[in-house]
Amino acid sequence: MASTYAYRTMDLTADGGYTSRFVFSAWVKRSKLGYANAPLFSLHKNNSNTASKINCYFNSSNDLIFVMQDSGGSADSEYQTDRKFRDTNCWYHIYLAFNSTLSTAADRLQIYVNGVRETSFAQANEVSNGFGALMSSSMDFRIGTMKNNSGTAYYFDGLMNSAIFTNYQSGTVDPVTDFGEVDSTTGEWKIKVSPDVTYASQGVFVLKNGNSLTDQSGQSNNMTVGGTLTNSLDCPSNVFATWNSLDQWFFWGAAESSNITNGNTIVQSGNSQYAYIPTTIGVNSGKYYWEIKPSARNGGTGDLLVGVTSTQSVSAGQTLGYYPNDVAYRENGNKKINNSDTSYGNSYTLNDIIGVAMDLDNNKLYFSKNGVWQNSGDPTSGSTGTGAIPLTASASTGLGNYFASVAYVNGSYNATFQANFGNGFFGTSAVADNSTATASTPGTFNYDVPAGYQPLTTKGLNA
Repeated sequence: MASTYAYRTMDLTADGGYTSRFVFSAWVKRSKLGYANAPLFSLHKNNSNTASKINCYFNSSNDLIFVMQDSGGSADSEYQTDRKFRDTNCWYHIYLAFNSTLSTAADRLQIYVNGVRETSFAQANEVSNGFGALMSSSMDFRIGTMKNNSGTAYYFDGLMNSAIFTNYQSGTVDPVTDFGEVDSTTGEWKIKVSPDVTYASQGVFVLKNGNSLTDQSGQSNNMTVGGTLTNSLDCPSNVFATWNSLDQWFFWGAAESSNITNGNTIVQSGNSQYAYIPTTIGVNSGKYYWEIKPSARNGGTGDLLVGVTSTQSVSAGQTLGYYPNDVAYRENGNKKINNSDTSYGNSYTLNDIIGVAMDLDNNKLYFSKNGVWQNSGDPTSGSTGTGAIPLTASASTGLGNYFASVAYVNGSYNATFQANFGNGFFGTSAVADNSTATASTPGTFNYDVPAGYQPLTTKGLNA
């Protein structure tokens, strides 16, 4: 998450002074897009902003940048990808292999994304042969942050898994296939939980299976956290739904900017009259469960709404529940469908937890408040639909997928919603009851998941 990073001091002279070869590998999931300098890692000589350094980061145009700078402040090498990294619902495997001793200049820095080498660049200033200006007994190695020449710090906003850095005294660097592999069934590039890597004495392997900074390389090079590092069940093998920061036209009615944080699980609405936002994952079959906590209201009374949408566009003056295929549970206890309010359940307020059970096999929707199903609902009642709200949009009607959504209606103020789509957290706090994930329900929730329901995750979709 933003303003959080990991760091340690390295002695790159420990293996004979070779700083001409290294590998960095990490799996990353972006959250906030379009902001300047979202770093993956940095190496600063003698912990200096202006000395020799390496920075690797996403820029404001969502390109991947690699810069190697000499002690005079000039870039010895700089690469900028043609590829744009704008998908906030996927994990990218970023692999960089640096070897300045290679005779072919184009091979001295190799960048791979999801196992495929990048061959087209908007900018490619190649590495000088034998470049080793970074050699130092005091290298500041950081994951998730970097500083410019003026000392301004930048931070990565998103998730990271299985971060590895190691330099080599001799020989070739480990190939990308030592860090990931092709799934024999799906053909997809997938993580190697135990990579086949040869680690130098300064090698580091952290963020394996959680937020631990204990080094897994065998070299005991543990790292230290700066800020607050939060665990998430979201990982390359199980991607969770988040609020969709890409759908600007579908984003809060008038397409205004809103604040989405904490791996895109917390959203603060803009100050528009009608504001709502969907998730990254939409579904048209199966049974799914998630939890929403309205956590703050910045002035005014407004109107909190939790629900689902299958609408493919939205205009100013239209919010969640405006269309017949949108459903909202309002904080006054009413349900809103087709721009009409009718009685439904109990009222709710800030910090109440609203559970949503969506049965698209029977086109039924259920809401709970703090673990109690409203309107005497029974999400396990199937086609009977005890206490359910009927859903009209389905694959058979051609109206497309349903998306989890929240909304706030107030022209001058905003509200904050925290979502738990199964990763076990509201914001940075673990859920209170920890209804434990199982093989059949790969997610962790505050309240028990109804039998047969899955979280909005890739594993949930395939269950």
